[in-house]
Amino acid sequence: MMKRIYQYLLLIALGFSVVTCEDLDTLNQDPNNPQEVPTHMLMNGTQKWIMDNVYDVWFSGRQNLLYAQYWAQRNYTEEDRYQIRESTNNNYFKYLYMGIANLEKIIKLNTDEATAAPNSIYGANVNQIAAAKILKVWLMNIITDTWGNVPYTEIAGLEDGVLYAKYDDQSDIYGWMLEELTDAITMIDESQEAFVSGDIIYGGDASKWKKFGNSLKCRLAIHLSKVDPDWRTYISEAIADGVFEGNGDAAAYKYSTTGTDYCLFYSGFFVSNRNDFTITKPFVDLLQGTKDELNEKSHPWEGTVDPRLKMYTTSVEGAYKGIPYGIPSGNTATLRAGTPNWYAVPPVLLEKDFAVPLMTYAELKFILSEYNNYSESDYKEGIEASINYWSSLAGVAVAQADIDAYVDAVSRNVDAEAVAVQKYIDLYMNGTEAWTEIRRTGYPEQVLRPGEISSLLDIKNDEGTIIRTDEVKFEPLSEVKGDIVARVKYPTDESTLNGVNWTEAVSKLDDGTNNYYTKMYWDVRTSTYDHPANK
Repeated sequence: MMKRIYQYLLLIALGFSVVTCEDLDTLNQDPNNPQEVPTHMLMNGTQKWIMDNVYDVWFSGRQNLLYAQYWAQRNYTEEDRYQIRESTNNNYFKYLYMGIANLEKIIKLNTDEATAAPNSIYGANVNQIAAAKILKVWLMNIITDTWGNVPYTEIAGLEDGVLYAKYDDQSDIYGWMLEELTDAITMIDESQEAFVSGDIIYGGDASKWKKFGNSLKCRLAIHLSKVDPDWRTYISEAIADGVFEGNGDAAAYKYSTTGTDYCLFYSGFFVSNRNDFTITKPFVDLLQGTKDELNEKSHPWEGTVDPRLKMYTTSVEGAYKGIPYGIPSGNTATLRAGTPNWYAVPPVLLEKDFAVPLMTYAELKFILSEYNNYSESDYKEGIEASINYWSSLAGVAVAQADIDAYVDAVSRNVDAEAVAVQKYIDLYMNGTEAWTEIRRTGYPEQVLRPGEISSLLDIKNDEGTIIRTDEVKFEPLSEVKGDIVARVKYPTDESTLNGVNWTEAVSKLDDGTNNYYTKMYWDVRTSTYDHPANK
């Protein structure tokens, strides 16, 4: 049934030539199919569409998880080094806006008098609107934090007369997202269901949607902590109204083991038969408590092994090792030796029904720790919540004594770095948010920067004798002008189909070029290691 809903939704979504639509009047309509889908089915298909296109082996696998340096490619590493395929960039810009368009459709169907009453049988109208708005803001945040200034007030093909959407400034977009979240949270009626069916994320539980909305408000506020003096007010409002209270409140989309409704990470490996990714050396070193000797980087908790290591990846002959990050494709065959082959021994994240996290309780606790001037209690609760959350996902039991020992070992100096690094560890598989946090805070320092040494490579003669050892450095294939890629370039399709607005948006970027190095509105670091703690 889910597959049929999803396929039908896709046909509807394709009816919106979102952002670059030219002539809606020429679209053909099939008189044998209904023009409206019930809102619970639309939400069901929309959630899957969004998750399939955010958490897959392209937008996440070859982009965000690489930028966050959780994953690296085992064969062709061009994306690791910031060479983005234009076709991929064009597609996902459109795909994510299709998700926005369908969420707006749910809002409209529950707002218009002619359609609100018939759809009220699928859940209270106000709750359906609220849930759609909250998910819309979650997705819109990913869009703007990927490309920067993007369409928000106008979406071509969604509103009558809008064929070419203007690009709004990110500073304004954040304000509007916070307003839309607050509006959604306020309208929720917790005494009624959000959806009677079709809501995979929360099963129609309006109270949990409200907690998600408030917790998401905290995420947006912490992004603005260096640029908006009211950021603390946003968080205090959210806390007063009710945020996540435990792991059971976390927002996650759990895939199915039946039919073809499985997780797209699983599909990438076992349906497409592509053994392209594994965990990185910088991340494994961070989890193993190993400092970076090659670049003379210390470790905040040297010698302390994180219990989540065995949940995040698999070992090779009892040892944990990650592939060096940012290496040339020609070196992968040699340098991946001893790293885990997930195709042969998959971790939990490659299971068919993996529950992909949109936002965890642990992330909220780390946000609250920073909000409370790096509160030790919030920090410790966040670490324990993260270990328990991932332990439950992976089916790996961790004794409470071991959790306590780890928490104690990493809590001797709770500061900006400690909170940021622990949040980064928890955000594994949520590459979109992890990439944002690296850009916002500059942590972890263990993330490899351009020009730093990724690995050492032994060069041998024909007899197999080592004649020298070369340094393999992380050398980006696109100019980044900083410590990490700052944004993704605007799609080329926009330059041809929405040229006037695209040209204006590009003119606001650094050097007036469509580049990878113009910082986000909230990224105000002035140097590679200009951390908040030093400001």
